Amino acid sequence: MKVWILHHRDALLLALRRLMAMPLNLVLSLLAIGIALALPAGGQMLLANALRLAGDTTPTPQISLFLSLNADQKTVHDIDDQLRNHPGIKSVRFISRDETLARMKKNEGLNDVIEALPRNPFPDAFVVRPENEGPEAMEQLASELGKLPKVEHAQLDSEWVRRLDALLNLARTGVALLALLLGVGLVAITFNTIRLQVLTGRAEIEVSRLLGATDGFIRRPFQYFGLIQGLLGGLVAWLIVAGVTLWLRSPVDAMAHTYGVAFTLTPLGGVDSALLVLAAATLGWLGASLSLRQHLFRQG
Repeated sequence: MKVWILHHRDALLLALRRLMAMPLNLVLSLLAIGIALALPAGGQMLLANALRLAGDTTPTPQISLFLSLNADQKTVHDIDDQLRNHPGIKSVRFISRDETLARMKKNEGLNDVIEALPRNPFPDAFVVRPENEGPEAMEQLASELGKLPKVEHAQLDSEWVRRLDALLNLARTGVALLALLLGVGLVAITFNTIRLQVLTGRAEIEVSRLLGATDGFIRRPFQYFGLIQGLLGGLVAWLIVAGVTLWLRSPVDAMAHTYGVAFTLTPLGGVDSALLVLAAATLGWLGASLSLRQHLFRQG
């Protein structure tokens, strides 16, 4: 076990020495990796902020249940109990027909018309907020509640929910596709970098083979090289996204203020930041492994 740890330590130190031996190439590679990864990371940052803004500004999804005009108090009480005990409903608000009538009378344009009517034309109503605010789940719940006794009509304004959900799904797909394409680019960068390293150290590899070194022993420093390069590239990408976030924060705040919205652009969260760096390191290791596998296969 101790020998295994020493081997990995030596491989890590050798990889670090190789990285530091070509500072200009290292800086250029890290900039290329960082800029490539900053694009999907920046997209994820904007998407997270858009989700937060949508949650703060969009109206709360709700279902309005209008009862028949002949619904008595017992029916209203029974429906109220069913709604409050329904597992798919988060909250229920009852609006009596008298309350609706009083509110409408406050409208100067309608007051005279309402006074001329022989009786209250407005029904009792319930405003329901569902637990699951997805479009399909809300439509299913509205259909179910519309079948309750004395429920004349179940109104669900879900079109905006569908549009928002479709827009966010499109944004998520775009960010994922961009991350996939640029991740392949990172693997290609690492692949070529390691290939050059292997070609430079060809004589050293051949001597190591003659001395009985295993493929794992030969691969290890190069794999650490790719992993560290990817890790540093991920950190550069994070710094780029953080810098862009700070740069855009003031103009975004000013624009939000013109719409009467209190909103501040926030950087990548802790989980997203960790995933960015981890994914970069993993892709660097993968690119190094693919490059070494091709070289060692040819050597074999």
